[in-house]
Amino acid sequence: MKERPLRTTVIGSYPLPGWAELAARHLDEMGPADVAELQDDAVAAAVRDQVAAGLHVTTAGEQTRLDFNLSFYGFLEGIDRDPAVERRRGPPGHDQRGRHRITGELRAPRGLGVVAEYERLRRIALAGPTLKASVPGPYTLSGRLVPGGPYPDRWAVAEALVPIVNAELRALVDVGCRELCVDEPSMSCYAHREDPARLVDLFNRTASSVVGRTRLSTHLCFGNYKGRAVAPRRYAPLFPAFLRLKVDEVHLEMASREFAEIERIKDVAEVADVAVGIVDVKSYWIEPAEEIAARVRACLRHAPPERLSFAPDCGLSQTARWAARAKLASLVGGVSIVRSELRL
Repeated sequence: MKERPLRTTVIGSYPLPGWAELAARHLDEMGPADVAELQDDAVAAAVRDQVAAGLHVTTAGEQTRLDFNLSFYGFLEGIDRDPAVERRRGPPGHDQRGRHRITGELRAPRGLGVVAEYERLRRIALAGPTLKASVPGPYTLSGRLVPGGPYPDRWAVAEALVPIVNAELRALVDVGCRELCVDEPSMSCYAHREDPARLVDLFNRTASSVVGRTRLSTHLCFGNYKGRAVAPRRYAPLFPAFLRLKVDEVHLEMASREFAEIERIKDVAEVADVAVGIVDVKSYWIEPAEEIAARVRACLRHAPPERLSFAPDCGLSQTARWAARAKLASLVGGVSIVRSELRL
C-alpha cells in the first residue's frame, strides 16, 4: 500500500522551461559541462514547481528526454537512428513522429539512461516528497520501430525489448528507486485490436524481477502527443484481463473523458491502488480547487481513500508551463479540501 491515502502524484513529464527549449536548439555549441548544467537546471525547475504545488510524489519531469520515449532509441543498437517521418507538413499528429528501421539484433549495452535521470533527481531534490522514475514499457517502445530482420511483427519487437526494459527496472531498484512507473499507454490505446491477456503477460514478464522490491505502477491512457488522443478512449476492452497486472497502482485517464467509466475505479481498487487522472491536460481550463474536490468525492463513492491517489490525466509535457503550475496547485488544493473533511 502507499504511504498515505488520497495522495497527489504526477505521471512523469513536465513542460520544459522556455529557456531550456531554446538552449536545446544549440547543443552543438555547448561542451559536456554546459549540457550537464543545462540538464541540472531544467530538472531543478521542474522539481521546484512540483514541490511548490505541494505534491506528495515528484519526478524529474523527463527534462532530459525527447518526448516521453523518443530519446530512448538513442540507447538502442540494431536500428537506423535516422528516423523516417511519413508526414512533415499540415496539422501536427502522431504520424509526424519518426519510426526507426531495424538493422540487426536489438541491444542496449549502456541501458536506457533512466538510472542517470533518477540519480540526478535524487541529488537535486534532496529531502522532501517521494521520488518516482518512469520507463516506457516494451509494447509502447516497439511502436516506433519498423519490424524487420529477425523481428517479423510488433509482437516480436516487443519481446526483444522485454529483457532490455527489465534490466533498466532492476538497475533502478538496485540504486534505491522506491517508486517506479512502467508507462504503457500503447497497451490501452490498442487493446481493442490486440489480445488483452497477451498484453498483460508481456507486462508482467517485463516487471517480474522488481515486483515486491519497489512500489510499481503503470500508466494507461489514450495518447497525448500535441494534446491529441490516438485511439478509441474506452477502458472496456482492457477488462477483466488488465486486473491481472502485477502492480501496486494503476493510473486511469478520467478528466478528459468527463469521468466516463468511473465505475472502473471500483474494479481496479479490488486488486490495486488507483491513481485517478482528475486534471485534464488537454484543456487550458484551470479546474478550480472546489471542482477538484467534487471529483475526489465522486471517486470516493467507488473506492476507499486508502486505495486512491490523484494525478493529471497524463504527463504535462504538452501543456504550457503556466497552466501546468496552476493545474497542479488546483489538484493539490482540491484534494486537500477532502483530506481535511475526512481528517486525514
